Amino acid sequence: MFVKRKREREMLWLFGFSFSAADHHSHLIRAEGSQRPQYLEDYNTKRHSVTVPYEPPQPGSEITTILFNFMCNSSCIGGMNRRPILTILTLETSDGQLLGRRCFEVRVCACPGRDRKTEEANSAKLQTGAKQVKKRNIAPATDPDMCKRKSGSSTDEEEVLMLPVKGRERYNMLKKINDALELAEKEA
Repeated sequence: MFVKRKREREMLWLFGFSFSAADHHSHLIRAEGSQRPQYLEDYNTKRHSVTVPYEPPQPGSEITTILFNFMCNSSCIGGMNRRPILTILTLETSDGQLLGRRCFEVRVCACPGRDRKTEEANSAKLQTGAKQVKKRNIAPATDPDMCKRKSGSSTDEEEVLMLPVKGRERYNMLKKINDALELAEKEA
């Protein structure tokens, strides 16, 4: 199955927003920094490809770096919609002789650190046999007296309180402070 860019992003290009070359507005992968990329589409398979000519390494370097930019996130609803992406890189001579080929799965996301941690945690849960539990939203308590201790035997340190916070930025800041305090408590 081929992957094409989200239609709305293609339309932005048609109306003059942010893209520079007409021949590759529907391509998911762009070659950055190369002077002569060629964007191709196989009309039988509908697969897109980008061909970048080999350029020798910069003086003092032994490697050549080619930058590729993915134009949509994997979670794009109108585009990839969380489908797996298999990227295939080939090294070919100018007459088309195949010298090397590598395939690898790619996940394009806006916050790679967060997504990596989530995937690692989910993978660890699956390996230990833990059930996956759906998260549900808990309505914030409007009255501080609503959150009381369940038993009189717990200490103030064990008491869990809810604090309504307005705004994601404030919430994230308070969460960082709480996480730091919990980490310091574990280390002590």
